[in-house]
Amino acid sequence: MAILSTILFILSVFIILVVMIQSQGSGLSIVPGTGDFGKFERRGGELVLHRITIGLITLFVLTAAIAYFIA
Repeated sequence: MAILSTILFILSVFIILVVMIQSQGSGLSIVPGTGDFGKFERRGGELVLHRITIGLITLFVLTAAIAYFIA
């Protein structure tokens, strides 16, 4: 059980870091009146970070579910 708690802690730290990296460059890019209104397509590094975030959150939820059913 201690191993699962450690894994959950490490995953949560990584999720926080990846989300902080993603939100650094976003700003207010979807403000009406700007040229970026309606831009939702991810490319390059932004797409990679998005997929890493989804993967980390999936691992976190699965690990939390396993920890719940073991306890």
